[in-house]
Amino acid sequence: MSKLSVEFFHDVICSFCFPMSYRMRQIEKLMPDAEIIHRSFALVREEYDFDVMFGSREEAKDEILGHWEHANENDDRHRFNIAGMRKADFLFPGSMKGLLACKAAYFAGGSASYWDVFDALQNALFVRSLNIGDQEVIESVVRETGTDFEAWKRHYEAPETLEAVEADLLLAERYGVRSVPHLVINGKHHVSGAIGLDQIIEALGKIK
Repeated sequence: MSKLSVEFFHDVICSFCFPMSYRMRQIEKLMPDAEIIHRSFALVREEYDFDVMFGSREEAKDEILGHWEHANENDDRHRFNIAGMRKADFLFPGSMKGLLACKAAYFAGGSASYWDVFDALQNALFVRSLNIGDQEVIESVVRETGTDFEAWKRHYEAPETLEAVEADLLLAERYGVRSVPHLVINGKHHVSGAIGLDQIIEALGKIK
């Protein structure tokens, strides 16, 4: 199979991106000719978006946890700690801090560091019931991944990192990406949703 470029659009707060990232890690091992490129997508860019989508940020939690239940069924390992999140006393986090944290990890340590931070933040939210909208939590999670923290911190605070996230969001618009997880293969073939591993392999295998 010829080299494939697979742009993986995702958001740290996206419940269905959690099982999809697990599958894409398997794709990385099973299909080494597929270059996986991580792209930011913001489901909830600003806090007031919760008001538009759910009525209020407070009301968002019940509906979002319903999404978690479906995502947990989709997840190969059924990792979601829904009961833990119901007990948690923080409001549901938005997208941008987590996306910045991941992009800063990319600049600090490359694609592998990005992916490690992305997965760790998702695990912190979906399994550990931690508020990944809290700066101290984000920094603690980044440290746990072994990422060069001082380099990460410099990039996290640099305007170029936000610009890189914004560039991904604009790219998503140009591609017509409306939801995540979403794959764009070789810049033109689209695969949407948290599909199974066999389906991902089949979709990639059809593209020359």
